[in-house]
Amino acid sequence: MEHTMEQVQQLIAERKFEQAAKALDLAISEHPEDPAGYTNFGNLLVTMGESPRSFAFFEKALSIDPLYASASFGYGNALFELDRYQEALDRFNEAQKSGLDGGDLFYMIGRSALELGHSGQALAAFQRAVELNDQDLEARFQYALQLARLGDLDTAEQQFHLVIEGDATHADAYYNLGVIAAFQDHNHQAKQYFDRALALNPKHILAANALRTLSEKKD
Repeated sequence: MEHTMEQVQQLIAERKFEQAAKALDLAISEHPEDPAGYTNFGNLLVTMGESPRSFAFFEKALSIDPLYASASFGYGNALFELDRYQEALDRFNEAQKSGLDGGDLFYMIGRSALELGHSGQALAAFQRAVELNDQDLEARFQYALQLARLGDLDTAEQQFHLVIEGDATHADAYYNLGVIAAFQDHNHQAKQYFDRALALNPKHILAANALRTLSEKKD
């Protein structure tokens, strides 16, 4: 069963939805008391953009095992996709209480907390996500953003540089480094960062506006 679930998750990742659905149908019929099949079917529906249909599968998994953390996490993702952030956060907290402790969980706790305006909780969650998976550049970028918003510009700057080390094409990281440089009146350096952001993404409106503002300062 476990090997089958790994194969199913691979099919979902490859967006081979029909094959995944058939494999999950078979798994559920052969192992109706295993919450993994229902959980993965729920995850499949979320990936397909059919989050409302996924609820029944996550609820079935949790009715079999109320402490099945993967089902709580999947349920939270489904709720998040529907902008039901407080409910999503509640499910993510359930997943954590049930033993889930991965970077993806804390990243989603951070995203939910951010949407709810809980900036301190979001910062702590993104920091934990980075600690658990230092290769997660999106978590690191969100961590850096929160640091900057809360006024810790030195640490934010370090984190944005680490994002760029991992992905030299991350236009938003360059833009935010430009914002920090401009705030510190390092205008020449700020211009270089904004120019780089625009070179990577010619439609980066914020970087274009920032360059215009810098130009007006000179004039």
